[in-house]
Amino acid sequence: MAVVQFMVSLDLSVVNVGLPEIGSSLGFSEVGLTWVIHAYALTFGGLLLLGGKIADRYGHKRLMMIGLPVFGLASLIGGFATEPGHLVAARAVQGVGAALLAPAALALLTATFPSGKARVKAFGVWSAMNAAGGAFGVLIGGLLTEYAGWEWVMFVNVPMAAIALLLTWRGVVADGPIASRGRPDVLGAFLATGGMTLLVFGVVRTDQHPWSSSETLTALGISAALLAAFVFVEKTTARDPLIRLGLFTNRSVVGANVFNLLLGGAMASAFYFVSLYLQRVLGTGPAKTGVQFLPFAIGVIVGSVIAIKLGYKIAPRFILLAGGLLTGIGFAWFGLISADGSFTVDVLGPSIVASIGFGLCLAPMLNLATAGVEPHEAGTAGGLVNSTRQIGAAIGLAALGTAANEKTGDVGTLEALNDGYALGMTIGGVMVVAAVLIAISVLPRTPAPSPAAQAKA
Repeated sequence: MAVVQFMVSLDLSVVNVGLPEIGSSLGFSEVGLTWVIHAYALTFGGLLLLGGKIADRYGHKRLMMIGLPVFGLASLIGGFATEPGHLVAARAVQGVGAALLAPAALALLTATFPSGKARVKAFGVWSAMNAAGGAFGVLIGGLLTEYAGWEWVMFVNVPMAAIALLLTWRGVVADGPIASRGRPDVLGAFLATGGMTLLVFGVVRTDQHPWSSSETLTALGISAALLAAFVFVEKTTARDPLIRLGLFTNRSVVGANVFNLLLGGAMASAFYFVSLYLQRVLGTGPAKTGVQFLPFAIGVIVGSVIAIKLGYKIAPRFILLAGGLLTGIGFAWFGLISADGSFTVDVLGPSIVASIGFGLCLAPMLNLATAGVEPHEAGTAGGLVNSTRQIGAAIGLAALGTAANEKTGDVGTLEALNDGYALGMTIGGVMVVAAVLIAISVLPRTPAPSPAAQAKA
């Protein structure tokens, strides 16, 4: 499960540093190049709920055995792309594979470690690999782009998918018989997936079409209508609903997912802005830029290890809040970057602070997002927490990127670029602080009882 999550997270950031070379090699336009990132986030975030439901219904190991070849083959084909459309399509199929893998992996982890110290440790390891995939993705992407070629940011997934497939086949116990809970809610699946996809699609295109444009308003309006129809269908359907709305009466699930949404948006933007700041403002090459993200990756792992140690004694709610505050401080520090700055002064310090805070957040956030959830809904809860992260990443990057571009304007000087990136990082810090305030008001002070405890009661 750790290998799978590392791979899935890696692909959210591994292409970032290589985007300039990808663009020049395949002939992408400046706007079209962003779809190398968005194609993956759209299909991943938009299909996660459906992936979680399929995993719950047909077996988590079975979905792993299907999703891994899909992901690996899409990565292989993407590496051989010769036109922009080929790479974007491959990235979209990667997202489909990831949507099958992520909720199934988290559900298997939840079922294998239902409670106690073993659950804390398992979630800590999973969280560390989840965060390390995103952080090390920039390092790996920079090194591969400069010394092997951009194609290897795609090829690198193939051996990981093969190893994970072998480990799943040999080491994961097959799910027991899963009771049928009625015919699948196909209409609900279509409405939810379509609504979330259009929501992300509308926001990520604001770099071309302003928020007030008819194109953006139409996409967001249709998205709102589809999501409203989804809620109605889930309330009234006689079939097995895609997601039981009663799940949202669990304050842990709601609070953790809202926190995850905002944190995901801020963190995805941080990778993007810091990478551009190092390359475009400070003039750092791709490989060196990747290496300079190493302290961030190490900090995330350190924070995750600390969260494991604290998790034996302190409630996850308090660890989550402390980690969120520390991350917000790091983002505020990032907002002080300057055009004549340096890596040591402007990047290293805030990277350490923000990364340790981020690492502290991950394990308790996952613990809270699945607390008190019945076993047959574990995949759905896993799909939901992963979905909020991906949708938050896509919406956050689009919104903060738009704000940064408006601040920069058409000037194109280093000072203008720096001011845009600094604004984006500052807004990211505000988002993290908002996530902390929401968590304080929504998350219960006592943990939700486990399904086993509920059964005994």
